[in-house]
Amino acid sequence: MTVSNHHWRRFKNGFMQTLTCACAMLVVTPLVLVFYHLLHEGFTSLNWAFFTQLPKAVGETGGGMANAIAGTFILLGQAALVGVPVGVLGGVFLSEYGSSRLNWAIRFAADTLNGVPSITWGIVVYALVVVPMHGPSALAGGIVLGMMMIPLVMRTTEEVLQLVPTGYREAALALGIAKWKMIVRIVVRTALKGIVTGALLALARVAGETAPLLFTAFGNLGWAHSLKEPIAAMPLLIFNYAISPYDDWHRQAWAGAFVLLMLVLAINVGVRFLTRDRYRRNS
Repeated sequence: MTVSNHHWRRFKNGFMQTLTCACAMLVVTPLVLVFYHLLHEGFTSLNWAFFTQLPKAVGETGGGMANAIAGTFILLGQAALVGVPVGVLGGVFLSEYGSSRLNWAIRFAADTLNGVPSITWGIVVYALVVVPMHGPSALAGGIVLGMMMIPLVMRTTEEVLQLVPTGYREAALALGIAKWKMIVRIVVRTALKGIVTGALLALARVAGETAPLLFTAFGNLGWAHSLKEPIAAMPLLIFNYAISPYDDWHRQAWAGAFVLLMLVLAINVGVRFLTRDRYRRNS
């Protein structure tokens, strides 16, 4: 290799490193700017009343999002009750049962549903739940978020279960253990952290959804005393406050967006905590 070729290869290597670094910074910079602006505007707008008081009437200053914070957790709890069991059992079926043709069709449907706009989910649940119940409700809001979780939890569960070594299954079956016991006690237990991780990621994905809740939960300026009543949620209140002409509501919208971001961040930190052993083993 001549000296000129050596310098030319080093130049190309340095140029590509610089180009890829610049592209990475181009992707990360808008996210950092948005996060910084949200941190600056939202954190400075927080106060004790935000967490303890109900929204004020139109035109009045002050108040908070206590009902919306509680409503968000209620909706996420319902979504987990709907989405996690169905999604996990569907993932078990794809991994351990079914034919190749049927499983291919289910995977294709799940991947397609993962790409469906959230407002479409809201319209479907509006027709199936809200109209028969003659009005929006917390129950409809939890159902729509749970339905959005199902395909993501199912595909994640399937992929995690397929990582369990086949030898575990063969050894259990060779000892005479029933297949369903082998799946529950060995396969699922081995992949439990990965399944929980997938469920948490699905919760984080639906935590900030607004469009489906506009058709189902609708929102409430007070406390919801029944699952059959409309319920407040942080994404809904942030949306309503952000499009209002009142500066105080804009301030609270920033505070709500900050709290919602911290909630999603906490869920993702929990995911990293659950998967830390896996990263250590791989390293």
